[in-house]
Amino acid sequence: MQQGADRDSLLTELARWQERERATRTILEVISRSRDDEAPVFEAILDSARSLSGATTAALMLGRPEDEHLRLAALDHADPVMAAAVVSEIAQINATPMKMDPAVHVSARAICEGRAIHIADMRETPSYLDGEPSFRLMVDEQGLRSILSVPLMDARGALGAINLHRKVPGLFRDDEIAMIETFAAQAVIAIEKVRQFREVRTRLEREEASREILQAISASRTDPAPVFDVILRNAAQLSGAPLANLCLLNAARSHWHLVAHYGAGLRHLAIGKTTTPLDRELVPAVAMRTAQIVHIEDLTDTDLYRQGDPGRVAMVEVEGMRTILCVPLLSEARAIGCITLFRREVKGFTADEIGLVETFAAQAVIAIENVHQFRALQDKTEEVQALNASLEGRVQEQVGEIERMGRLKRFLPAAVADTVVSSGSETMLRSHRALLGVLFCDIRGFTAFCETAEPEETIEVLQTYHREMGKLIDAHGAGVDHRMGDGIMVLFNDPLPCDDPAGDAVRLAVAMRARMAELCRGWKRMGHRLGFGVGVSLGYATVGMVGFEGRSNYTASGTAINIGARLCDMAEDGEILLSTRAAIAVEDGFPSVSVGEVTLKGIREPVEVFRLTGGAAG
Repeated sequence: MQQGADRDSLLTELARWQERERATRTILEVISRSRDDEAPVFEAILDSARSLSGATTAALMLGRPEDEHLRLAALDHADPVMAAAVVSEIAQINATPMKMDPAVHVSARAICEGRAIHIADMRETPSYLDGEPSFRLMVDEQGLRSILSVPLMDARGALGAINLHRKVPGLFRDDEIAMIETFAAQAVIAIEKVRQFREVRTRLEREEASREILQAISASRTDPAPVFDVILRNAAQLSGAPLANLCLLNAARSHWHLVAHYGAGLRHLAIGKTTTPLDRELVPAVAMRTAQIVHIEDLTDTDLYRQGDPGRVAMVEVEGMRTILCVPLLSEARAIGCITLFRREVKGFTADEIGLVETFAAQAVIAIENVHQFRALQDKTEEVQALNASLEGRVQEQVGEIERMGRLKRFLPAAVADTVVSSGSETMLRSHRALLGVLFCDIRGFTAFCETAEPEETIEVLQTYHREMGKLIDAHGAGVDHRMGDGIMVLFNDPLPCDDPAGDAVRLAVAMRARMAELCRGWKRMGHRLGFGVGVSLGYATVGMVGFEGRSNYTASGTAINIGARLCDMAEDGEILLSTRAAIAVEDGFPSVSVGEVTLKGIREPVEVFRLTGGAAG
């Protein structure tokens, strides 16, 4: 009887494990497809978390400890009818956001403390007993009793939480909590992936805008108006502002007038016709007088509007403007005009958006100055020569920048240097977290070989080994590789992104093993008994530059790196050992068998190790 019960228990546990593995694969597939939207990933995670844990509802909240409010990003309910209703309520719920108050909201507590919070019975909590509205709503009206809140953790700390509710009191099991923590980690991966994609897309859009503006500047030698039109269109579109205009001061700096406009509206001003004194207390006038950026989130919350100033009232009530940003056009620290952006809703501009408009303002100044210079140079040969000298100086600056980027290639791996050069920035070299496929390999028996072989033989073996392995590393598109003696470390997915870092690492390992088998047979005929071992791991690591000017290296550190190195040390001749996460990631294409749990040096907990049993499946 006992054996039967044990067998049933094992079968139940196996079925549970298989369900979780299927859920994990499904979520990872959704992550791979969702480049610019986290919502499908959140939905898949909450559906799996709720159904596998037997919860009634599952919610994903976003917010950091320093934020004022929590935002509901996704919600799932066991009842399909309720689930459909809940989706339409998310925007309404966020209209009155929950405060980041650990004393009131369990998810806020999980985020602020950076750990899972587990309440077996909400009816017995001080919040419920004190009549806290949200607890009363969940318990008395929705019938919920227990709650589990697991934080979403990234390198900066908690950025949100997954909440699960059950209608019966009681604690969630440890394996259920661990499962939700895994789902939370996958949610963080999705958020980071979407963030990176949006950053790249934004950067590309801005680079395209800059190219378009520079082309307009080069083509508009006698009239800056076409440049102004291009600048305003890009400024409005990239900052999400429906209205934009550009004003210029007259030569006496006593009045200003509108010279370009983008968007529908602006009925109280006409381009080139309406002239306004600079001493008025209008927003553009203030920005140009002070040569400072003026940013007002709500025009109705200003003294001029409350006092009934005609200009301010017209902006709000005739044009429907609520938020305004004015960025002065500066030439030699004096304002010669300004770019103004408007929003019809109360929504402040971000620091990044303001910085973008400052760049466009500088380009507008360049366009104005270029036109002034060209008009003056038409009649003066000497000034044409001065313009050529100025252009020559700009070329020298660009050449200097090219030379600076070229110097990077002398101390960075070629792949990293090329990526830095193409991006035009060295910010990617800063320390950051990345999901890496890690491969370590070295020659078995190399130390004994060095003790008996002639130095020339040792160098010949090393040169052949590194040359042949280097060809394979380049052919498999690795991001970074480091070599020391006969040891090689190869990283996948940073700085060169790839879709399958673990699979790419294993494919490279298989190719290395095959080539080394050929090399070792040749060396054996020469009397050299050498072998080859590989360790592969998958996990997050800290990546970035280490060193000092002229002597730097792009490398990685973390548990995934340590595990890969230790697996390489364990590997026998011809073996490819995999970490648990790497084995799971490639199990559909590369069969492996467990060799048991092993205590690795520098790793606190025992690690289950897998040995690759062959090449790709099928």
